[in-house]
Amino acid sequence: MNYKNQFIKFMVDNGVLRFGEFTLKSGRIAPYFINTGNYKSGAQLARLGYYYAQCIENNKIEADTLVGPAYKGIPLAVTTAVSLFNGFGKDMNYCFDRKEVKDHGEGGLFVGKQLTDGERVILIEDVMTSGKALREMLPKLKQAADVKIAGMVISVDRMERGLETELSAVQEVYKEFGIKVYSIVTMTDIISAIEDGTISGKEYLGKMYEYRKQYGVE
Repeated sequence: MNYKNQFIKFMVDNGVLRFGEFTLKSGRIAPYFINTGNYKSGAQLARLGYYYAQCIENNKIEADTLVGPAYKGIPLAVTTAVSLFNGFGKDMNYCFDRKEVKDHGEGGLFVGKQLTDGERVILIEDVMTSGKALREMLPKLKQAADVKIAGMVISVDRMERGLETELSAVQEVYKEFGIKVYSIVTMTDIISAIEDGTISGKEYLGKMYEYRKQYGVE
């Protein structure tokens, strides 16, 4: 089983990926739901870091520092940095932003590696719904230093168009900022995993196909 299918099974086994009928914040009725809040143990976090590290390695993303946007991105950046070292022998820096600039002690907006001009960074996030988190993070990064965004890594690309555009959030970010978003898996991968029996849920395939036809992007 490749790491993508391992990750999909990992999400299902931990109640992060569920199938049924769910009303999303957008008002759409979806046959699946992803709740990354169900990751809550050290074992889960260790496995999660491995999948992020594997995605970075497989896509050959070259960078100096992992940036975890507060708050969900903080543990993700930390566990990914640990996994890159333990699994691939790569000692990469990490940092995360404060919600408010600290005006005492060491001060600054970022905790961890202090960013410098020309530094290559990878943003580590859970999922991307609208790209709002990235839009909020970019000015903070540029305020700290003239860094180069080597990419952004997320767990799942829903491959779903926005409410007011024919592009997905991932496509919008690339169009607007030229930043490539890499995902551990895509919705196409998840559907394929159901089809080939990696995970159960064939009874939901019909609704998955319909939802993709109505809201999906390639």
